Amino acid sequence: MSSELRWHPFLKEWVIVAGKVQERPVLPARNACPLCYGGIEVPKPFDIAVFENRYPSLTKETPDITEWEDEIYKVKGGKGVCEVVLYTMDHDSSMSRMPLEQIEKLILVWEDRYKDLGSLDFIQYVLIFENRGEIVGVSLHHPHGQIYAFPFIPPIIEKELKATNEFYEEYKKCLFCSILEKELKEEKRIVYENKYFTAFMPFYGKYPFELHIYSKRHLGSLTEMTYAEKMYLAEIIQKITKAYDNVYGFNFSYMMVFHQKPVKGDYPNYHFHVEFYSLHRAKDKIKYLASVESGAGTFINPLPPEESTELMRESLRRISKNEK
Repeated sequence: MSSELRWHPFLKEWVIVAGKVQERPVLPARNACPLCYGGIEVPKPFDIAVFENRYPSLTKETPDITEWEDEIYKVKGGKGVCEVVLYTMDHDSSMSRMPLEQIEKLILVWEDRYKDLGSLDFIQYVLIFENRGEIVGVSLHHPHGQIYAFPFIPPIIEKELKATNEFYEEYKKCLFCSILEKELKEEKRIVYENKYFTAFMPFYGKYPFELHIYSKRHLGSLTEMTYAEKMYLAEIIQKITKAYDNVYGFNFSYMMVFHQKPVKGDYPNYHFHVEFYSLHRAKDKIKYLASVESGAGTFINPLPPEESTELMRESLRRISKNEK
């Protein structure tokens, strides 16, 4: 069954219709995990493994899809690639508990997949992401992330591109760089920084505990980073995921999404960053995306970014104290 793209006439964006996703296993017993060594996906020992999702949202070939359009609707094949990235053989590990060296290797794998998938002539955008935790919809607990290679630029990225271009036309500088400069000056939402990256809770965050990691140098993707920058990116990702897990003393659920420039064309005003979104709003409370968010597209964040910043800072202080 091929993937299909259907055009949304009001939002003017593509919706992916992918029946194969319905067949994905959901939270099987630990001894039946398909991502563990010896399972259906990885029969041999591995360090980091990458393979195509057998239940993809996008498919390389779409022979059974007939493309058509009229004055309202249009349909075409959802031609793309969906990959799974296994971080480690350890089923009970996580980004926060893996050795730093493993995350450093993972950064290099992500860079390789961004370049390789981006070289395909039908791919316009490569999205690297991780869903962690049942409340954000993860179906397998084994530490892993995914990569979607899209035949179009996703709408949020399109909005970012438009905003950055408009800002540059008016002020002759990068919007992301300007936000980072402002956050560093104000300091109240900075969670952590190292030599090359800064992690902060954005002033305009839509989700509780939403956190962004910006590169201090203006660059568009992993491929533009020096080796040292990639290693420091691994360090800050490990630090932030540790902080999340230490906020309330349990494995924090989150979505981690890499925002990089599209793989075709020139986008000098775009700026590499990583965004984390969480649905936790307290130790025992979840922020659900209900009618206002889903039906109107307006987010309600019950946890001010300044408060979540303090909670994350305190989490890092406890970690630092325990490591001494």
